[in-house]
Amino acid sequence: MSQKPEVAVLGLGAMGHAFAANLLKKGFTVHGWNRTRARGEDLVDAGLKLADTASDAVKLVDVVITMLSDGDTTEEVLHSLKYALKQGATICQMGTIGVEKTDALIAFFADVRDDILFIDAPVSGTKAPAENAQILVMASGDQSRAGAAETVFAAIGKGTQWLGEAGKSSRMKLVVNSWLIGLMQSLAESTRLAEQFGFSTDDLWKVLEGGPLAAPYAKMKLGMIASDDYTPQMHLIWALKDARLALDAADSKLPALENIVDVWQQAVDAGYGEQDLAVIYKYLKA
Repeated sequence: MSQKPEVAVLGLGAMGHAFAANLLKKGFTVHGWNRTRARGEDLVDAGLKLADTASDAVKLVDVVITMLSDGDTTEEVLHSLKYALKQGATICQMGTIGVEKTDALIAFFADVRDDILFIDAPVSGTKAPAENAQILVMASGDQSRAGAAETVFAAIGKGTQWLGEAGKSSRMKLVVNSWLIGLMQSLAESTRLAEQFGFSTDDLWKVLEGGPLAAPYAKMKLGMIASDDYTPQMHLIWALKDARLALDAADSKLPALENIVDVWQQAVDAGYGEQDLAVIYKYLKA
C-alpha cells in the first residue's frame, strides 16, 4: 500500500503496548483502547489516540489488532464492535485464545459482516521481542486481501509466516506454546537435578553451549533462575491458560502436558502466577 493504514490496538498490556509503541515509532496513526486506561497513557505524548471505548478506537481505522487477555474477553469486545467497524476493515486477532473461540469469531464475522477480513495472527515471542519488533507473526486467512495487515505486521515483527485458511495459526500457536511449556518444565527439573549434584546454572549452560541442545530460550531462562529475577516476559498464569487451551483442543492424550498443568496450577495457587513462567523452578525448590 502507498499509504500506511490507520490502526487500532485493543488491549494495551505488555504485548499490545509494544505493538502500539512500534507502530507509532514507524509513523502510523494509532488508536488505542484498554479497559484500564492508564495502560496507554504513557504513549499519548508519542501520538497514541487513546479512546474511552473500543468502538471509538475502531470507527475510523483500516486495521484492528486485538491482544486481549483471553477468549471470552476477545469475543465480548469484538461482538460489541460489529456495527462500529469501518466498511472493509481488517481484524488481526493476535492474542492466544484457542481453537474454539477463534473458529467461533471467524464464523461470526462471516455471518454478520462479510465485508470484514478476519486474520488469525497470534505471535511467537514474548515481551522483550515484542518491544524490539522481533516477534514472528503466524498469520492465516485470505492473504490476497491482506495488504494492510502485512504492512502492520512488518512494522511490529521480524517476519510473517502464512499458514493457510483462517484458524490454522491459532492451532500452530498451541503447538508452539506446548513445546515451550514442556521445555520450561524440563529445564526447571534438570536445573534442580544439576543443583543437587553440585552444578550451577552456568555449569549446565557451558555443557549445552555450542551443541544442538543450546536453545537461546533456555539460556535466557537459566539467567532468570541464576539471578532469582522473574520479571515476567510471559506470566506463569497465562502460560497455564495456554496449556489448558492446548489440552482442550487436542484429540489425543497429552500426558506430559496434563501433568504440567497440574503442577503449574499448584504453583499459581501458591502465589507464583504473576511472575515469569521460569518461576516454576523456584516453586519446585520451595
